[in-house]
Amino acid sequence: MATSLLNQLKEMTTVVADTGDLEAIRRFQPKDATTNPSLILQAAQQEERRARLASIAKDSTDLDDAVDRVAVDIGSEISKLVPGYVSTEVSARLSFDRDATIAKAHSLIERYAQHGVGPERILIKMASTWEGIQAARQLERDGIRTNLTLLFGFAQAQACADAGATLISPFVGRILDWHKARSPEADFSGANDPGVQSVKRIYDYYKGHGYPTIVMGASFRNVDEIQALAGCDRLTISPALLNELDELQGELPRQLTPMGASSSIEQALAQADFRWEMNEDEMATDKLAEGIRKFMADQRKLEELLSALRQG
Repeated sequence: MATSLLNQLKEMTTVVADTGDLEAIRRFQPKDATTNPSLILQAAQQEERRARLASIAKDSTDLDDAVDRVAVDIGSEISKLVPGYVSTEVSARLSFDRDATIAKAHSLIERYAQHGVGPERILIKMASTWEGIQAARQLERDGIRTNLTLLFGFAQAQACADAGATLISPFVGRILDWHKARSPEADFSGANDPGVQSVKRIYDYYKGHGYPTIVMGASFRNVDEIQALAGCDRLTISPALLNELDELQGELPRQLTPMGASSSIEQALAQADFRWEMNEDEMATDKLAEGIRKFMADQRKLEELLSALRQG
């Protein structure tokens, strides 16, 4: 009996919903769900949430408090629909502030506890800057699990593994976007997709050296990229692409398989080495900076929405 590509994918990879849309989560029944400032903004703009948002906005002490309360409120709803992790992101404003990121993470975990959601269910997301990665190192020691996002370069992946992050989110589609913009005539299909190649390299490195950090491919532009990474630990996928996978039939062969781990662990990257490697990687540097700016732009839009509701 034929089965959808989505069902086949779920047999070899943990499927994660990349959305704050509760109806989409109910339909596709992923194990985990991820959010970010852009997705929280989309969810907040849904008409059925308006009264709830207004109540939160008016009860908050300031806009920063309101933004965190909205993120946790949506995350808590999502936690009732998925059995695994819910990822919630710290403000992009804190991307270069280790101590503030740590404090914000603890605050978010405390807010979740007030909703009856334990820390074992939450992944605190932060950008894979040097400061974000070092914040993750401390948070993991504090018993708070982390998701390092906006990850585009191999140096970022190395440093995240060194820090003991629970999970990383290497971006596939945005890497492809960067290369297509510079070489529009090139063939980036299938195995030639540079985003797919990046995730495969990271996956093989982690498995080959025995790092426990989960590799979760993210930011997909098409189902071909997803199929090319079948077998990855986790893949976080938008509702539109989940729907496409659910409607497609055919055979989905496994592409990534964990190899036996070696006993040797690479020497940890020092800060100077990390910054040098990032400087040498033009794509990773460009996309990390752009990603932080875009997330911050959407957070400002959310702040404007909440400000208007506070005054309404």
